[in-house]
Amino acid sequence: MNLAKILEEKKIPEIFQPRFRRPGQRFLLINFFLILLILLTSWDHLSAGQKVQGESKKQSLNISREKKYVLEWLSQPEQIEYFGKISDRIWSFAELGFQEYKSSALLAETLEKEGFRVERGLAGLPTCFVATYGEGRPVIGFLGEFDALPGLSQKGRIPKKDPLIEGAPGHGCGHNTMGTAAVAAAIATKKAMERFGIKGTIKVFGSPAEEILASRPYMVRAGLFKDVEAVLDNHSSSDFGTSYGVSGNAVISVLFTFKGKTAHSAGAPWAGRSALDAVELMNVATNYLREHLNPAHRLHYIIMEGGEAPNVVPDRASVWYYIRNTDEHLEQMFERVVNCAKAAALATGTELSEVKVLSATHQFHGNRALAELLQKNIELTGMPLWDKEEEEFARALQKELQAREEGLKKEVSKLREPREAFIGGGSTDVGEVTLVAPTATVRFPSNVPGAVGHHWSTVASVYGSIAWKGLNAGAKAMALTAIDLLTRPEELKKIRAEFEEYIKTHPYKSFLPEEAKPPLDLNRALMDKWRKLLEDKEIKN
Repeated sequence: MNLAKILEEKKIPEIFQPRFRRPGQRFLLINFFLILLILLTSWDHLSAGQKVQGESKKQSLNISREKKYVLEWLSQPEQIEYFGKISDRIWSFAELGFQEYKSSALLAETLEKEGFRVERGLAGLPTCFVATYGEGRPVIGFLGEFDALPGLSQKGRIPKKDPLIEGAPGHGCGHNTMGTAAVAAAIATKKAMERFGIKGTIKVFGSPAEEILASRPYMVRAGLFKDVEAVLDNHSSSDFGTSYGVSGNAVISVLFTFKGKTAHSAGAPWAGRSALDAVELMNVATNYLREHLNPAHRLHYIIMEGGEAPNVVPDRASVWYYIRNTDEHLEQMFERVVNCAKAAALATGTELSEVKVLSATHQFHGNRALAELLQKNIELTGMPLWDKEEEEFARALQKELQAREEGLKKEVSKLREPREAFIGGGSTDVGEVTLVAPTATVRFPSNVPGAVGHHWSTVASVYGSIAWKGLNAGAKAMALTAIDLLTRPEELKKIRAEFEEYIKTHPYKSFLPEEAKPPLDLNRALMDKWRKLLEDKEIKN
C-alpha cells in the first residue's frame, strides 16, 4: 500500500507539506497519519458497536411505561425472594389433589393482602378459589395449580435420590412454582393497573387437583370462565417458551367397581364369586384391546380395592382407569373399555355395580395469536442469569440421571408450532378451558434439563433459587402479556377473532356425565397418612 498516495488523497493541509522535504520528518509525518487513520477506523467500528448496543438497549427500553414498571417491580430482589419463599413453602406442604388446604390458603391470602376480592370453595371444590381485581372489560384470567404427587418425596437441591420422608408426596411436576407464578404475575399486573389507571378486570383461578385432572372441567361447568376474554396459563419446565395448536390427549378418569360373593377360598371357593377376578379379567381384555386402538391412545390403570385376606373370596373390587385419546376418538374408546368391564362381569358371574366418571377433559387447543404475543414477551423478559452453584447442581443432577451434562438453558426457546404427526401423550385439564376462552401457556425455566417428570429429580429441582428465578421469569412474561391485553385492544381483538372462528368447527361439549361429581375424597386417606410427618418438615415462613 502506497502511504504517500493515501495521504495525498486525504488532501493534507498545506501547512504540513513543507515537512515532506526532509526525509526524517516525512517518515514521522507518514507514521503520524497512519496512526491517525487506524484510530479513525477503530473509532468508526467502536461507534458502530456502540450504535448496535444503543439500538438494542433502545429497543429493550422502547416499551410502554406500564410494561417497564412491571419488569422493574418483579426484578427487585425482595420480590424474587418473597414469591420464591411462597413457592418453597408450598413445596414443603406437598399436598395431594383436593387436599391442598394450606397451599390454596397461602396463595389466596397473598392475593387478599394485595387487595384482591377472593371467593373460595367454588364449583363444589373446597380448595378452589377465584381472586378478582378491577372492574369492567376486558377480563383477563391467570391459571395456577398447586397439588403434589404421591410417593415422590425428595430433599431439595440434592442431586441424588434422598427422600425427605420415605413414601410421602412430593412436587414432581413443579406445581408449587406454578400457582406462585400466577399470583406474582397478577399482583404485578394489579400494581401497574393502579399506578397508570388501566381499566379492566384480572382474575386468578386457583385450580386444585390438576394431577388427577379434576378441577377445570367442574370449574367450566360452574360457569367460572363465562366472561373471561383471554387466559394465561403457565407450567414449570426447563426451557422458556410457548406453543399453539392442538396437543396432549383428552382423557376420561373413571372408576370401575365390581360386586361378587364371599366364600372360604379353600373350603368352598365354588360358593364365591370373585370381584377381584372380574377386575383382573377386565384388565386382560383392555390390554388385548390396545392392539386395535389408534396410535394416539394411552390406557393405564391401578387396582384400588381387591379384598383384604387371601382366604376370603373378595366380594368387592375396583380399578381406576385413565382412558386417553383425541377429542374425536375418546368417547368411542371409553365405550369399548366399558364393554371390557361388562364382559368381565359376565364371565365371572359378578356384577359391574358402578362406572363412576371422576373427571373428563379435552385436548389442549392453544390460541396462536395469544401464543405469538406471549412469545414476544418471553423474548423481552429473557432467560434468568444462573450462578455457579446453580450450574453445578444442574450438572451433578444430569450426571446422576445419565443425561446430557449441559447445565441450565441460556436462551429462550422459539415459538413451538404444532407437530406434523400427533402420536398422543399426557393430558392437562387446562384443555377444558381452551375451548371456552382463548388460552396460551408459558413454560418457564424452574427445572433442570434432563430432570424426569413425576420423578424425584423434578422434586429436587423445583426448590430453591433455580425455581425462584424461573417462576419470576414466567410471572414477568404473563404480566407483560396481560398489560398488552388490557392496553392494546387490537391484540385482544385479533385473539378473539381467531378463537371465535375456531370454535365454529370445535364447539365445546363437556365429556362429563351430568351426574358426575368431583372426587373430593380420592386422596384424603393417603394425605392423612402423611400430613403430620410433612408438618414436622414444613417451611414455616
